[in-house]
Amino acid sequence: MQYIPNILFAIILVLGITFFVRNVKKLIRNIKLGKSVDRSDNSSLRWKNMIKIALGQSKMVRRPVSGILHLVVYIGFIIINIEVLEIVIDGLFGTHRLFQGFLGAQLYGVLIGIFEFLAFLVFVAVIVFWIRRNIINIKRFLNKEMKGWPKNDGNFILYFEMVLMTLFLVMNATDTPFQEANVGNIISQYIAPIFSGIEAQTLHLIERGAWWAHIIGILIFLNYLYYSKHLHILLAFPNTYFANLNAKGRFDNLASVTNEVKLMLDPTADPFAAPTEEDANAVPEKFGAQDVSDLNWVQLLNAYTCTECGRCTSVCPANQTGKELSPRAIMMKTRDRVEEVGKNIDANGKFEDDGKTLFDTIATEELWACTSCNACVEECPVNIDPLSIIMDMRRYEVMEKSAAPQELNMMMTNIENNGAPWQYNQMDRLNWKDEE
Repeated sequence: MQYIPNILFAIILVLGITFFVRNVKKLIRNIKLGKSVDRSDNSSLRWKNMIKIALGQSKMVRRPVSGILHLVVYIGFIIINIEVLEIVIDGLFGTHRLFQGFLGAQLYGVLIGIFEFLAFLVFVAVIVFWIRRNIINIKRFLNKEMKGWPKNDGNFILYFEMVLMTLFLVMNATDTPFQEANVGNIISQYIAPIFSGIEAQTLHLIERGAWWAHIIGILIFLNYLYYSKHLHILLAFPNTYFANLNAKGRFDNLASVTNEVKLMLDPTADPFAAPTEEDANAVPEKFGAQDVSDLNWVQLLNAYTCTECGRCTSVCPANQTGKELSPRAIMMKTRDRVEEVGKNIDANGKFEDDGKTLFDTIATEELWACTSCNACVEECPVNIDPLSIIMDMRRYEVMEKSAAPQELNMMMTNIENNGAPWQYNQMDRLNWKDEE
C-alpha cells in the first residue's frame, strides 16, 4: 500500500509527458508542411539573436511596463520550476524535500527563499497583466481578432499561473518541518498563520493536496501550451534562431521566375524543345502562396510562435488609419489554417482536398492594405515576419490570378508599354526640361 502514491505519480507523469511528446510530434509535422528553406547560414549571429532576443527579452523591454512585468513572469516561472526536479524525484521514490539533505539546510533555504520571492513577484505581475487586459482594456487587446477564444486563452493562462504560484506557497506554508526550520520561508511564513489551529494530520493533508495539485497543474499547463498562444514559451528560441537575417525590405527572388528569365536570356536555349520526362511529370510550381503548403516552414513556425501581443498591429499604419489589416490577425489566421490542414491529415491519413485555401481566412482587402513598411517585423518581440506571408499571397494574386488592384494593374501596364508608371509615351519623358 505504501507504494501506491509512487506508482500513481509515475503513471500521471508518464501520461503527461507522453501526451506532450505526441503534441510536439504533431506540431513538428504541421510546421514541415511548409516548403523547404535554408536558414543554416551565419550560425554565430543566429545564436546571438536567440540569446539576446528570446532569452534576454531585449525587444520586450522596449515597452518598459509590459516588458519588465513579462521579464519577471518569465524568469520567475522558469526558475521556480527548477523545483519540479525535486518534486519528481520525491514523487517517484517517496522521499520528502530530498535536496534539503543533499544541499544542506542553509543552501536549500536560500534556494527556496529565492523561489518564494519570485513566486510572489510572478503572482503580482500576473494580477497586473489581468488588470491591463480586463479593466484598463488596452487598445491592442480589443481588436476583433481578440474576441472569444483568444481573449479567454490569455486569461486562462493568467489564472493558471496564479493558481500554480499559490499552490507552491501554500505547500510550503503547510509543511510544518519546513516552517519550524525557519530557513527559506520568506513569503510562506506570512501565509502559515492562516492555517494555525488546524490539526497536524489535516495540515499534512493540505500540504500533500497542494503538492499533488502543483505537479498535476504543471503537467496540465505543459500540455495546454499546444492549444494556446503561450506555445511561444518553447518556440521563441527556434523562431529567433531561424529568423530572416536579410535587411528588412529585401525580398527574395522566386526561383521559378529566375529560371524563366535565365531561359529567356540564354541564347543557346531552345524554347520549342520537348520537355524531359521529369519536367513533363512535375507539378508546376506556383507563383506565390495560395495555401499554407505554399509558404515555407519558417513562416509556419512564425505562425505557431505568435504571442498575440498585438505590438505589430499597434504600430501598423494601415491598421491605425482604420483599414482591415492587422498583422497579428494574419499570423493567427495562418496558424488556424495550418491546424485545419493538420486535423484533415489526422482524420484521413493524408491531406484530402477540402476546397479551402488561405484566402478563405485572409481577405485580399487585408493583403492590399499593407504598405510593406516593415513596422510589424521590427516591433515583434520574437522576430515574426507577417510581411513575408502578405507578400507571398500578393504574388499569387498578381502572378497566378492577375487579380491585382486596378491602380496597380494600370501602373504595371504603363511600365510595360511606356517604360514608366505614368500614362504617357516614353519619348516624352524629358519634356519637362524644356518647360519654363
